[in-house]
Amino acid sequence: MGADLDALAHSILKENDLGGYTIPTKGLYPYQWNWDSVFVAIGFATFDLDRAWQEIENLFEGQWDDGMLPHILFRKNDPSYFPGPGVWGTKSDPFPTSGHSQPPVAATAVRDLFEQSSAPENVSRAKTLFPKLMAWHRWWATYRDPKGHGTVAIVHPWESGRDNLPDWDEPLSNVDTTGVPEYTRKDTAHVDPEMRPLKQDYDRYMAILTIGKACGWDATEVVEKTPFLVADPAITMILLRANRDLLVLAEKLGFQKDKAEIEGWIAKQERGMETLWNPEIQAYVTRNLRTDVLGAGVSSASFLASYAGLSDPKVIEPLNAHFDRIAGKVEFMLPSYDPDHAGFEHKRYWRGPIWAVVNYLAARGMTEAGDVARAEKIRQDTVSLVERSGFAEYFSPEDGSGAGGNSFSWTAAVWLAWATPSLAVNKAA
Repeated sequence: MGADLDALAHSILKENDLGGYTIPTKGLYPYQWNWDSVFVAIGFATFDLDRAWQEIENLFEGQWDDGMLPHILFRKNDPSYFPGPGVWGTKSDPFPTSGHSQPPVAATAVRDLFEQSSAPENVSRAKTLFPKLMAWHRWWATYRDPKGHGTVAIVHPWESGRDNLPDWDEPLSNVDTTGVPEYTRKDTAHVDPEMRPLKQDYDRYMAILTIGKACGWDATEVVEKTPFLVADPAITMILLRANRDLLVLAEKLGFQKDKAEIEGWIAKQERGMETLWNPEIQAYVTRNLRTDVLGAGVSSASFLASYAGLSDPKVIEPLNAHFDRIAGKVEFMLPSYDPDHAGFEHKRYWRGPIWAVVNYLAARGMTEAGDVARAEKIRQDTVSLVERSGFAEYFSPEDGSGAGGNSFSWTAAVWLAWATPSLAVNKAA
């Protein structure tokens, strides 16, 4: 079965390739998404390194002058998706984009691609991307941490990549939706509405988008005026890891002048993570920067601690206890939210389902930290989910059923790069 799934994963990436960039899946997501493309690149790298570089290089074609790398690149207008380029109203070149970013996994992938081959062309491509990565990371430090807390604030749930997490419920409750114009969602025409965010959440998403558009998507003004400003542990930890990888690239590629700036970001973020630790529940949580309210549930973000390079036993031991508790509650790991929490829903988007990409990041960090048993539990569960339900967008942690879109690019990509049993065979050989 593993070989057959490898072949299917290859075909999914090729079929979703629209000529140098890859869509997440046909119908539901017809554009190029930021962190989707980065995961796609690590999948392509298992059989076509040139195409892997191309995916990331083409993603950076959408980078703004201020360094921001948008979460959606609207390379063509597809009426099957809402909200499309006309709703966002950005004035970006060479094509319209969304107005905010998404989790910054690119530097980590670029380091991976660079270390895969010492060929001059490989080194050259990494050198070309390095200044663009620096500009993006500087944007995060400047515009999403304007007060220097060392945490990353998001201005919209979509920016987190974890759109309807229960932790957004409290900050979203303060969003006024009275001025939201009529709109027609397209996502619920593609998949079961029970798997998607509720209408009241979507109304709030659109209200926040409208405010950003009124600000002309000026990064400083958006932060000042948005009612939704939340420090996100997942993006903060992903950026912390990305900064560590960017520092390695700076050293190996000869960008010595940038090292001090990157080191400053890392030190600040390591301190900042302490402000996202909830001592009552013993986990990393969100912090609403408008009300200073801490999140009250354990999301999959907490299990990215080792991926971010955090190693204090006072943090890791309670998180391991949460991991073991949750593993005893569900059939498959790693649910996006604590099944003991009232907000948990096993098939509604980010309120409980398993995402293969988060499994990959969490397990990668655990492996690097020496926690091979928990990492392998996650990998084996991912294998079982794909064998049972195919390359779905996400999966139920309770029964393993697939949900959301099908033939999903990033699920296929992390299968090829990490989960597939074929890797174990290759390593043994």
